Amino acid sequence: MDATEFRELMSTEGLGLLDSLPPFDSQADVVRTVATLRKAGHSPGLVAAVLSQSKLRARAVAKFGPFAERMLFTEAGLEQATRLKVAALHAGRFRDAGVTRVADLGCGIGADALALAAIDIRVTGVERDEVTAAIAAYNLAPFGNATIEHADATAVDLDGFEGVYLDPARRNDARRLADPADWSPSLDFAFAIGERLPTGVKLGPGIDRDLIPAGVEAQWVSVDRDVVELGVWFGAAARPGVGRSALVIGDHGTAELTAPADSPDVELGELGEYLYEPDGAVIRARLIGDLARGIDARMISDQIAYLSTDAAVETPFAVGFRITETLPLDERAIKKRLQTLGIGTLEIKKRGVDIDPAQFRAKLSLKGNDKATLFLTRVAGKRVALLAQRV
Repeated sequence: MDATEFRELMSTEGLGLLDSLPPFDSQADVVRTVATLRKAGHSPGLVAAVLSQSKLRARAVAKFGPFAERMLFTEAGLEQATRLKVAALHAGRFRDAGVTRVADLGCGIGADALALAAIDIRVTGVERDEVTAAIAAYNLAPFGNATIEHADATAVDLDGFEGVYLDPARRNDARRLADPADWSPSLDFAFAIGERLPTGVKLGPGIDRDLIPAGVEAQWVSVDRDVVELGVWFGAAARPGVGRSALVIGDHGTAELTAPADSPDVELGELGEYLYEPDGAVIRARLIGDLARGIDARMISDQIAYLSTDAAVETPFAVGFRITETLPLDERAIKKRLQTLGIGTLEIKKRGVDIDPAQFRAKLSLKGNDKATLFLTRVAGKRVALLAQRV
């Protein structure tokens, strides 16, 4: 969204028109809607702006719930925004640390600032993009304890702030920036603040773990089995004795595995009747060994993040499967067996083998009404295919 489009949207006419639209429906006749709005006398630019916002609001419900109905977004801002339920946990850390005033550097559309303001923490959001800063100011307008500044995060005077939250920009337009020195602000800048103030730094979950400083809390967070972020926490915002954490959020609620450091793996053992795939947050945090010990499971092969048990167990930290057959990892043998069983819907998972699941699936000529999961992996170092059903 450019500044001209934003000004049209923020007019009395624009906001009124946006709020008058019914919830966005992807199946609706958009051409007819545009024609109706143009016939009512609205300019082409305004119509485009309000329809774009209506679409973004519909997408934002997954992250913001009913709050999305009164918020404004940019495409990039929504994509990068913290989910509100995760932002609330971030805010809770500062509250528990006794922090009453936080600088949110690189606040984007204001998701984390929203969560901080909602629990009566004074927050100043800083955003270098002018339009995004204005959108954040709109989203935070209901809160008298929140302000937004259009500025460079590295130029902000932190005197008077008791805590800092940073979400460094890791893209330049559509291009992902690989070097942390090129992020805005840079990783070194963010971590340097953490050395003197209670600080949280939001990073991508796949970051090189060697970049994580010693003595901090690193928490990988997954929502509905999707690993959404790595939070690196400093000072009073970190918990004593916790160096690694896997926070898993889903229909079960919130569950967490914590440890002082990476946990050692368990011993290898025989393949049992059940196979468990650890949540991605558990894998990223390298707490697979602690999970295995907690559910009395064993590893099936070196460096393979699958666990096996002889009995079904309940855990929020892994998805369970009952193994129905062990097959040679041979395309023709697997294809023949799947056809015999009438399996037409197949979920393919792989670890430890150099196979493209999409290409492999295309060669199976799946037909039938039954469904299954196929694991392409190694057991005791040998390549196998495991046919399974979800527990």
